[in-house]
Amino acid sequence: MPRLAGKIALVTGGGAGIGEAIARRFAAEGARVLVNDVAKPGAERVAQAVGGSAYVADVSDSAAVRAMFERVAEEHGRLDVLVNNAGIAGHEHDPDAAALFTRVALQQAQEMATEGRIRTHSDRTVNTSDEEWLRMLGVHLNGTFFCTREALKLMGPQEAGCIVNMGSIMGTSGGGGVPAYSAAKAGILGFTRSLARELASRNIRVNAIAPGWIETAMTAPLAPVRRLLEMQTPLGRLGSPDDIAFAALYLASDEAGFMTGQVLSPNGGWHMSQ
Repeated sequence: MPRLAGKIALVTGGGAGIGEAIARRFAAEGARVLVNDVAKPGAERVAQAVGGSAYVADVSDSAAVRAMFERVAEEHGRLDVLVNNAGIAGHEHDPDAAALFTRVALQQAQEMATEGRIRTHSDRTVNTSDEEWLRMLGVHLNGTFFCTREALKLMGPQEAGCIVNMGSIMGTSGGGGVPAYSAAKAGILGFTRSLARELASRNIRVNAIAPGWIETAMTAPLAPVRRLLEMQTPLGRLGSPDDIAFAALYLASDEAGFMTGQVLSPNGGWHMSQ
């Protein structure tokens, strides 16, 4: 029997990358997948591929999120699984930011190898604008909260459900040069643990995934430092979106019935904890 047979699952940021892989994996295991994305073409393409429905909304907009979940309630009457996956890297509209990150990382590695000390500094925090900081937290942290709040209006009365939040190794180990992203992801992990304790009495499980370096369009601008990232990863490679999708499938399935408040981190050994 498929592991998610008969389940209604909503995946945010499902129009590409990790979200698309999760949507496809869930559908293959019997779920009816509701594909959210801020980009209509991506949401519709993936929804059509998995035999689901497209829900276009910006998760950082609480009114748009509320309207999306009202539609879920009207069309399906329930929700079994929510995957809070939507996110941004911060360099989508600023190629120079990604180029600076890679240039500094390479220069620091070279200086450490040849001189034993680092002379080049990123100074990313002092140069982060209010807009950049708030947009990053808005999509990742606020979006996770807004979607969860609305999902609980369906899951709460059911006294059943599963929520999977997307963290990152940047939220567990910290990442130099990405202060807003690291703060947002760390916040999601704290939110996950708090929510897991709160919702246990309603039989709603809440867990998180903290991916390592995964090969997606979001990480494509880091190509110049790819070899460096692979060298820092004990398994010697970047992960694939399916590596994360399989973790999400486990957490969403009944096999993870005794898992709540936990963080799974498919990262090839880049960061080890617990």
